[in-house]
Amino acid sequence: MLTAVNTIRFVLTCWKLNLAGAMEFRISFLLTAGMMILNNTVWVLFWGVYFHRFPVVNGWDFRDVMMMWAISAGGFGLAASLFGNAFRLSSLVAGGQLDIYMAQPKPVLLSILVSRMSVSAIGDFLFAVILFVMFGQLTAAGLLKFALALAITMTIYIFFMVIVHSLAFYMGNAEGIGQQMLNAVLAFATYPTNIFKGLGKLMLFTVIPAGFISYLPIGLIKRVELPFLFGALGMAAALALLATWFFYTGLRRYSSGNMISLRM
Repeated sequence: MLTAVNTIRFVLTCWKLNLAGAMEFRISFLLTAGMMILNNTVWVLFWGVYFHRFPVVNGWDFRDVMMMWAISAGGFGLAASLFGNAFRLSSLVAGGQLDIYMAQPKPVLLSILVSRMSVSAIGDFLFAVILFVMFGQLTAAGLLKFALALAITMTIYIFFMVIVHSLAFYMGNAEGIGQQMLNAVLAFATYPTNIFKGLGKLMLFTVIPAGFISYLPIGLIKRVELPFLFGALGMAAALALLATWFFYTGLRRYSSGNMISLRM
């Protein structure tokens, strides 16, 4: 119990220090987060024009797509701001920069993930909150469902990226494939699931688990479809277990970079 409490304190402290570091340059922080919100807003305008001409697409309306964007952007924002190193793990492995984390009396993977914050990702999360206020169900039940959707999405992003970037233990450099897979998940997670058919749809629920993210506005927010919800929770849990196992298995192959540094 004491170990769990200490680990929670460690994580909270890392998040506090990461945020303090980001806020040290407030103008840069505001511009970076603001530009991300502006970038996402352009896509909202695009979908607005599209649905003005075609009000319903395969059962999806404008509100559904906006909630899809809120869930995808919000989950990514939480993942990249709270567990930022999930998206650059391969560069740490290839550069032999894991020594400092392995020397700490904390879980190695957790210590790595929480040691970095993406400032622009905070803009993604704020954008998601704005969309939820504008298009979401502003009730206690609606807020709980949105929070659950964000938690599922965040977990899928984090551990899918850990799996992909852990290939660096075996390939030597997996930055390229890591960026490509991230782009693929982000792209497919922001398009209605029902526009994909056959093999393409199967891949979105297996190889690239973006389908579990993009369908949340229908399968959880609009109406609770228990088979889908259990499938999404199962996929998130399976990715977490597989990513943890794959990372620590690969860690046995890790070659130290002989770096001498300190981390408070």
